[in-house]
Amino acid sequence: MRYREVIRMPLWLLALIYFFFLSFVLSVWAALGNSAALITFLVLSVLLVLIAFGTRLIIHVNESELMVGRAHIELRYVGEVTELDSAAMKAIRSRDANPIAFLAIRFWTSTGVKVEIIDKRDETPYWLITSNKANQLAKALRAN
Repeated sequence: MRYREVIRMPLWLLALIYFFFLSFVLSVWAALGNSAALITFLVLSVLLVLIAFGTRLIIHVNESELMVGRAHIELRYVGEVTELDSAAMKAIRSRDANPIAFLAIRFWTSTGVKVEIIDKRDETPYWLITSNKANQLAKALRAN
């Protein structure tokens, strides 16, 4: 294994979602009582855990393949790899975006990597991957 990174939702965002959930529980408690509030609290707490695990992004590079979430591609089809700082990432996610590109982005991570795809059978021009360690990811992809 050359590189592995897991991008998780930041704690401040989980706390914000949880506070919204708790305000909903308070509303249920005021309208329906203790039992309904307890059930709502438990359901929303489980939902928060599912959100936290469901939004994580696992990036894995081994000797032959790049895996981002459920997507994977052989490294022989990886072309130019470009590290993107916050400003470049913002531009390529918005005005410079290609609508058929593969996007593995999380809004809470401001840096990333643009990976050109050189497979003639694949219409996808590039993968845009958010990464907290963009330089290490780019280095692992260039080492093939």
